[in-house]
Amino acid sequence: MSWQNNQTSGSDFILLDLFRGSQAPWLLFSLTVLALLVALLGNTAIIILIQADRRLHNPMYFLLSQLSLMDLFYISTFVPKMALAFLSGNHHISFIGCGTQLFLFMTLVAAECLLLAAMAYDRYVAICHPLRYPIFMRPSVCVLMVVGSWLGALINALIHVIYTMTLPYCTSREIHHFFCEIPALLKLVCEDTSQYEKGLFVSGVIFLLPPISAIMASYGRILYTVLRIGSSMGLRKTLATCSSHMTVVSLFYGAAISKYLLPKFYHSPEQDMVVSVFYTILTPMLNPLIYSLRNKDVARALRKVLKS
Repeated sequence: MSWQNNQTSGSDFILLDLFRGSQAPWLLFSLTVLALLVALLGNTAIIILIQADRRLHNPMYFLLSQLSLMDLFYISTFVPKMALAFLSGNHHISFIGCGTQLFLFMTLVAAECLLLAAMAYDRYVAICHPLRYPIFMRPSVCVLMVVGSWLGALINALIHVIYTMTLPYCTSREIHHFFCEIPALLKLVCEDTSQYEKGLFVSGVIFLLPPISAIMASYGRILYTVLRIGSSMGLRKTLATCSSHMTVVSLFYGAAISKYLLPKFYHSPEQDMVVSVFYTILTPMLNPLIYSLRNKDVARALRKVLKS
């Protein structure tokens, strides 16, 4: 059934007000706007520093700049709309706007899953095969990793968005979420979606488990290599180098697994919204802070810029 033939398909959706559900909505709103500013400034600064400092022109920081770019898209896509809705009281979002939000969200989630795996592989090659690093991580390979992450995510998102937005929606257009996301939209569909939900689960498995396995294998090999050398200084240096990435991985994949791989009875719509806050607000804000505070090269480049 085409959405053009559905009686309510052309009307707006109504999003949930995330702030008014709390006991201190203006405080929560202020913290969210602060997180937006920190994320915008932090991620933009990392991208500019990597471009400006020639010592940061290597595969690790090229991949980091792509992560910052994804985080910029994340927080710019959802938070301004959410803040504007709170201030104006208008929580409507058009059918096209909802589809656009859904497409951007699915693209960014899948692309970051793949990119974090590529960043783990980069650290594995740098530590376990340092002499071959210029060959294994040559510029063409880095570009291929990034393009592959974006392209795979775009294709996956396009398939899901086209299918989801052609489903017949019921009279109720109230989405129990603060942005358009597939699980929340499926609750408004006027037909059985159980088969599609199984396909959505398989898609989540494909974009989560292989990258997680690759990350665990990479860091397992890194730890084995360092422990075999038996250097305490080498172990500390390795942990300092990799801890930032592992912190980001833990935050991102922890939220993703909770959202997409756990059965429905393990989480409620309210819990889903809390988990989604990690994607849309906390992770984009924390990533630049984690990398800038725990990365000596980025901190040195920042001090250099501030002194000049």
